[in-house]
Amino acid sequence: MAILGTGIQDGLLLKPIRYQWAMDLYDQAVANTWFPNEIQLGEDLSDFKKMTDEEKHAVTFLMSYFNPNELLVNKALAFGVYPYINAPECHLYLAKQMWEEANHCMSFEYVLETFPIDREAAYDSHVDVPSMARKEEFQVRFIKRMTEETLDIKTTEGKKDFIRNLIAYNIILEGIWFYSGFMVALSFRQRNLLRNFGSLMDWVIRDESLHLQFGINLILTVLEENADLQTPEFAEEIRQMILGAVEMEEQYNRDLLPSGILGLNSDYVNQYVKYLADRRLEELGFEAHYNVSNPAKWMATANDTLQLVNFFEATNTSYEVNAQATRKEN
Repeated sequence: MAILGTGIQDGLLLKPIRYQWAMDLYDQAVANTWFPNEIQLGEDLSDFKKMTDEEKHAVTFLMSYFNPNELLVNKALAFGVYPYINAPECHLYLAKQMWEEANHCMSFEYVLETFPIDREAAYDSHVDVPSMARKEEFQVRFIKRMTEETLDIKTTEGKKDFIRNLIAYNIILEGIWFYSGFMVALSFRQRNLLRNFGSLMDWVIRDESLHLQFGINLILTVLEENADLQTPEFAEEIRQMILGAVEMEEQYNRDLLPSGILGLNSDYVNQYVKYLADRRLEELGFEAHYNVSNPAKWMATANDTLQLVNFFEATNTSYEVNAQATRKEN
């Protein structure tokens, strides 16, 4: 049985597991479970209050984008991925991922509740700021193919739409756009500011690293199992999607950091975006396009998904539960 399919009664038996990578990611995701209120975010209030208007704008801008897009990712998973997969181990992971996206949304709500941020203005930004709205329109365009149009996963075009949706959400939104924002969010901790906010972002990134791994594995598995998708034309379409996403992110970052803040400006962030795009292209089997160096070497552990997971296994073990042992006991 292939990984794609819509049979309701298919995929009801977990064993034998066919896609071990999905089961391994599920186990790691369960072990990584955390809750926002474990972070004492209120301790960062004094830092936030003494920050410049530009710095406060950057934090608010990030929350304005992250918050609704975590929920948008959930819609993409629920309507654009889950219904078209047969493998139960993939369903288990997707269910945990959807909970994690909800947890991230609540984490960003926690930030909005704790810091003196105008929530209504922050909410409105994802519609009112053209560069932010443009990114959202791009994402919505792909999910509409899955929700408002008929998608026949048995056809070549239907399978292409499935891959396009994964590229739009897993690779572009989660793997490039989110990571760009993560770097800006964590840059404050580099200056000894918002340290607890930085810890919150660490946990979000740890989850997102697994989301990215799952998405890449799923894309490569579908391509491997469906020879009709393996054409130069479709490969080039995917590559151009990623390159176009970089241009959208560049404009967004100019609005995020219009005048720059201490140690950070839009050119710096946009070089990091190009570096990220090259890594994602390589993970999908393409050659690097931009060939730029990583300007934020302190983010090295977040650039390569396997490194990130290993890093957090080494440093945040107190926040893991032994899911593997628990399952064996049961």
